Amino acid sequence: MLTENLNTERQTFVTHLECSLTGERYEADRLHGLSAAGKPLLVRYDLAAAGKALARDRLDARPTDLWRWRELLPVRRTASIVGLGESETPLIPIPASGAPNVLVKDEGRLPTGSFKARGLVMAVAMARELGVTRIAMPTNGNAGAALAAYATRAGIETVVLCPDDTPEINVREIAAQGARVYRVNGLIDECGAIVGRGAAEGLWFDFSTLKEPYRIEGKKTMGLELAAQMGWRLPRAIFYPTGGGTGLIGMWKAFAELEALGWIGPERPRMFAVQASGCAPIVRAFEAGEEHAERWEDAHTVAAGIRVPKAVGDFLILRAVRESGGRAMAVGDPAILQAVADCAERDGLLLCPEGGATLAAYRTALAAGWVEPEDEVVLFNCATGLKYPLADKSRTLDKDALPPLATL
Repeated sequence: MLTENLNTERQTFVTHLECSLTGERYEADRLHGLSAAGKPLLVRYDLAAAGKALARDRLDARPTDLWRWRELLPVRRTASIVGLGESETPLIPIPASGAPNVLVKDEGRLPTGSFKARGLVMAVAMARELGVTRIAMPTNGNAGAALAAYATRAGIETVVLCPDDTPEINVREIAAQGARVYRVNGLIDECGAIVGRGAAEGLWFDFSTLKEPYRIEGKKTMGLELAAQMGWRLPRAIFYPTGGGTGLIGMWKAFAELEALGWIGPERPRMFAVQASGCAPIVRAFEAGEEHAERWEDAHTVAAGIRVPKAVGDFLILRAVRESGGRAMAVGDPAILQAVADCAERDGLLLCPEGGATLAAYRTALAAGWVEPEDEVVLFNCATGLKYPLADKSRTLDKDALPPLATL
């Protein structure tokens, strides 16, 4: 719950934005897309001043929601916030399907049922603050739903383009929450090309992944929150489902900011960027020692959220993975579906396919010796599994010809 007067300015310590490739500085409080080099912009803060203004133990007195981190977020005016109840998400052990020290951070508890809420609430708040009135974005489903919800609440007109095989519930959810949604006979980057063309024509502001600076700031709260939940330490490894990679990039940024504040030490988790074997451009680039990832042709997987053939922030994902001593790894659809089934049947936690990919990847990493059985590990389940088709395993009973109930 926000306690500030809605007409007041909030205390924030943003100093400037900078190109993630060249370091070129850009003025804060102005509308920006990509840098002049065509790369994502990163928000920078006066962390020394932020540390003086906010003692770590003061956070304990605040509600455990996304906005408790306000000194480390870019929104200046409380009236810009368009929150729908972005609460802290739990860490859930899965001892039967994973291991006793494997925890799932279940992001499906957030508004619109996915971790896309974190990034889009921040991006929409900043769009509102900077005077944007019309937005367009490509989506594989969940990001479009989050954008539709927050933009509608903010009074911003929204157009969403999605591949024509996007899960039906996502398409209907986007439309139900006030956006105009179009199915496109192509993949998400091809939808993005159409969005980019409209932005160049002045029809709307392009909200594609990493093409505006603030979705990272929302997603970084996963890292801030995780550190606080674990008593200001970090797990040995993080397995993150990686399409556009905003969350992985954001968490890596969050850890650096927390260290600069003196709230954590220099230790970092090994970051595992998890992709599907039917769409694994980051994995291919990682294994080849490349800094950028070429487009993946004929992308296909049951995990639609990580079916991203070409990521704008590819070099940032690869940089974080390598600096952490982690890996980019791919898992097949059968392993993904088996992991989803195992976690539901053995631990009672329904993962989305992308979350299932992280459990499948953990199992592969454990077998390969990339993580040890005693390592504390966090897997990210990025959306509620209720948004995805479920197998019908029900049986029927005839009430007029019941079998012995002991046989049921």
